[in-house]
Amino acid sequence: MIENEYITIKHEDGNTETVQVVTYLISEDGLRNYIVYFKDELQGVENDHVIYISKLIEKKGTVALVEIVEDPEWVDVQGLLKRIANA
Repeated sequence: MIENEYITIKHEDGNTETVQVVTYLISEDGLRNYIVYFKDELQGVENDHVIYISKLIEKKGTVALVEIVEDPEWVDVQGLLKRIANA
C-alpha cells in the first residue's frame, strides 16, 4: 500500500496549509520541476478533487511554488501528464 505524501506550503503572508502530493513532474530537458497536488476542495457533480500544478524553483534557500503562466509551458506540462496517464 502506498502512503500518501503531504507537504506544508508557507504563503507569503505567513499562513500555512498542508496539501496532498499527487506526483512530481520533470520536464523532458530536466530543467524544470513541477508538483501536482490537491487540497480538500471538491467540485462538480462527482465531487472531484480540485488539482493544482505549480512549478518548483529554489528561492532564497528554500523551494518555492510558482504559478505557470506561459501557454507553451502548460502544453509541456500537459504532455508530461499524458505520459503518466498512458503508462
